[in-house]
Amino acid sequence: MAKTKCPDCEECLPAWLAAFGDLMSLLLCFFVLLLSMSSMDAKKVSEAIGSLSGAMSVLEGGTKTEISKQRIQESTPIETQDETSEQVNRVSQAIIDANEMMEKGHGPTISMEEAQEGFVIELPASLLFKAGSATIVNEDTLLFLKRIALIIDELPNTTKVSVQGHTDNRPPSKNSPFKDNWELSSARAISVLQELVLDGVSPKRVSAAGFSQFTPKATNATKSGRAKNRRVEIHFYGSKSSNEAKIKKTILDKASAK
Repeated sequence: MAKTKCPDCEECLPAWLAAFGDLMSLLLCFFVLLLSMSSMDAKKVSEAIGSLSGAMSVLEGGTKTEISKQRIQESTPIETQDETSEQVNRVSQAIIDANEMMEKGHGPTISMEEAQEGFVIELPASLLFKAGSATIVNEDTLLFLKRIALIIDELPNTTKVSVQGHTDNRPPSKNSPFKDNWELSSARAISVLQELVLDGVSPKRVSAAGFSQFTPKATNATKSGRAKNRRVEIHFYGSKSSNEAKIKKTILDKASAK
C-alpha cells in the first residue's frame, strides 16, 4: 500500500494565529487603558510602565517583570512636608470647628485668606464684642483664640503676628467709653492681642494696630456692608532678617552719603 504524502505546510502565518495575536494585542491595550483611567498614582503608573517594558523587552529594563525598590527610590523624588504648611492646615481646621460651634452655620463666621507675605484670620466684631465695646464676651471665640495661640507657639520664631482692628464709618454711641473709631479699633485689637499673650504667645512676636473706618472691605451704605467692615484681623507674616534690613538703605542713608 502506497504511503500518502503529507500536505505541504502553509508558507504564510496561519489564520488562527494571526487572529489570536490580534486578540492578545487588543486585550493588552484594554488593560493598559483600564489601569490608566482607574489610578492616577504616579508610583503605581511607574511600576506598571516598568513591568510592561521589562516583560516586552522593548524599553530600558531588560527582561525584568517588576521594578525593584531601589529603582523606585531612584526615580521617585522624596517629598518633604513643610512644617509651616501643616500649621496653616491646623488653623484652617480650627476655623471650621469654631464656625460649627458658633451659631451652627448661621450668622457671621470666621474666615482665612492668603496675604502677600503669609495669611490672615478675619474675626467679625459681632463674634467678639458688644456694640461700642472692646471686651471679648463670646466664650466660643475665647476658646478659638486659645487654640490659635497654641498653633502660633509651634510656628517658627520668624513668624510674627499683627492684630488689626477695623470699624465701619459710624461713630461709637454716647454710652461707649471711646470717643471715636480710632480708639475703638485700637482697643479691640489690643484686647485680642492681650488674650493671645495670656494664652502663651510671646509678646515679642505680636503687635496691635487700629485702622478705624479707613480700610473697609465693603460699602458702608448697607447694614451687611457695615457688618463686614467691623472686624479684627490676625495677620501672620515672616519677619526679615537683620542682614536683609542692612542691605536696603533708607532715604536718609542715601542723603547722608551725598
